Amino acid sequence: MQRVIGAILILTATGGAGYVYGKELKQYLEKMQYFRYVMSLIKGEIAYTHAPLPEVFSEVARRVKEPYARWLSRMGAEMEKREEYSFARTWNRCADKYLGALNLKCEHMILVKEPGTFLGSMEKDTLDHAMQMYLNRVELEIEKLRDGLSAKMRVSRCLGVMSGIFLIVILL
Repeated sequence: MQRVIGAILILTATGGAGYVYGKELKQYLEKMQYFRYVMSLIKGEIAYTHAPLPEVFSEVARRVKEPYARWLSRMGAEMEKREEYSFARTWNRCADKYLGALNLKCEHMILVKEPGTFLGSMEKDTLDHAMQMYLNRVELEIEKLRDGLSAKMRVSRCLGVMSGIFLIVILL
């Protein structure tokens, strides 16, 4: 009887681990989608109001959730201080400091830091085109994540159950 209960517990634990991994993949996709939303808000605010970047960041920060709100409000505050001469350096430092909690993959963190190279130095027409190209790249990355998501979720659940069965066979 104890073996049966142990086998059920092992199977439940490993199946649950596979399920949790699948949920983490889905949450990661949602993080990337929300980042795209934040960047589209920045693009829209720049195109609509033609306001300076600190005001744009402060306005967008009021409409987004944490940690993006803190990141954008600090970006606006740092730009107001003008302690650093390089916009890219300020953008990268704030992205590392305030968006590090998102635990993005290295290639996606590089994608997050990319607007720092062009956002602070272009004219309005060129900036609008550059932001649209950037949003297209982010959308492409999201599509790559979305394409493999359902298959990875299925595989993670199956591997969880299969590893549980394997452990049960070995232990019995």
